[in-house]
Amino acid sequence: MTELKIEKNLSNEIDFASFENNEIEITGMIQNLRVLSWGAFLILRTPVYTIQTVIDKNNINIQPESLKTESTLKIKGIVKKAVIKDKAINQRDFEIQISNICVISAPSVETLPVDTTKKELNINLNTKFDMRPLTLRHPRERAIFKIAAVICNEFAGYLTSINFTRISSPKIVKSGAEGGANIFELDYFKTKAYLAQSPQFYKQMMVGIFGKVFEIGPVFRAEKHDTSRHLNEYISLDFEMGFINSFYDIIQVETNVLNSIFSKINKTCSNEIDLLEIKIPEITKIICIKFDEVHQIIFDEFKKDYRTEKDLDPEEERLICEYAKNKWDTEFVFVTHYPAEKRPFYAKEDPDEPSRTLSFDLLFRGIEITTGGQRLHQYDEYINKMNKLGMNTQLFESYLQCFKFGMPPHGGLGLGLERLTSCICGLANVKEASLFPRDINRLEP
Repeated sequence: MTELKIEKNLSNEIDFASFENNEIEITGMIQNLRVLSWGAFLILRTPVYTIQTVIDKNNINIQPESLKTESTLKIKGIVKKAVIKDKAINQRDFEIQISNICVISAPSVETLPVDTTKKELNINLNTKFDMRPLTLRHPRERAIFKIAAVICNEFAGYLTSINFTRISSPKIVKSGAEGGANIFELDYFKTKAYLAQSPQFYKQMMVGIFGKVFEIGPVFRAEKHDTSRHLNEYISLDFEMGFINSFYDIIQVETNVLNSIFSKINKTCSNEIDLLEIKIPEITKIICIKFDEVHQIIFDEFKKDYRTEKDLDPEEERLICEYAKNKWDTEFVFVTHYPAEKRPFYAKEDPDEPSRTLSFDLLFRGIEITTGGQRLHQYDEYINKMNKLGMNTQLFESYLQCFKFGMPPHGGLGLGLERLTSCICGLANVKEASLFPRDINRLEP
């Protein structure tokens, strides 16, 4: 029998100032190695820091020429003050003068297939994704996903702070929440089942239990798109809230959660912001424009006629964002009152204009990042709506239970993590904001 001492401090954070002119021992991987006549600069990557270390050939147990990038090392050395300008290094006030190196492991290939030591990867997307276990080690790639992690953590943190309860819903379902053909079918013990397009049904059910709920998880869309805007699996940040007065209550919550996310990124990701050379936005005003008004603005201001279309064209999304930036100095536009025929059956129709719904999309930097709105909450409303649409209500019996048992007015939204991350980081393709993207052509790695 072995009894271990309980270690209470498991943080990898180091107060380098307290080690100045003293010896420190650190384990990490070689991010970069620049060998010179007198020694080398070795950049070590740890779970928290990227640190510059200095090797003197005359004062080391291993010659730097023998080391390989991406090797794991345990080093000992003296911490010294430094002024480091390289943005790929996030500990820029100190460096370590190495006295001893222990090689723990090294790559099994002689030459890495992608050079991650360059400032930019400068490779095509297919190569970037094929070699994902390696290319994600590049500082700029890691920076993207550090920001994505903060988005998820702060989304959860802020909503928890205002009394939302986190839930986890099934991803194997009997019917699709969004309907249509864009749903993946699978054989579930000789019964037909599907991959969830959305946690919609379950988060509505949970409103009747907790009142306000949120979820972070994957959703699946069998859309045969091959564009820079689409993924077939993505991470959706969802919330649903009851006892609302209107869908504007949902917009208010989203505005606050986004501003909380942006503030947290600014506070904790200064190195990533510098490295990616980006500016984190802020929502200083809530601008809502009705769907039909967008069509008219695009026609009047840009002479593009989409007025008969039942959805916004990507060009319209880009142009209305451009218009809002110039006219109202905002990068965020809530487009409201989408046509009922383009929204799911659970969307509540505007009582003053039944052909329009009490729903919205949030556009940011030319792309839709959120879809949300108020839902139907009366059982009879669902039965009437579904019958009108020719839907088989028996297929949705388990979902409709919550409305039989009574539900408050409620609504919510789904926010695409990859699209938000992509817009914040200025990426040309949303797939670059996915760790291991899935599209119609890719199922590996």
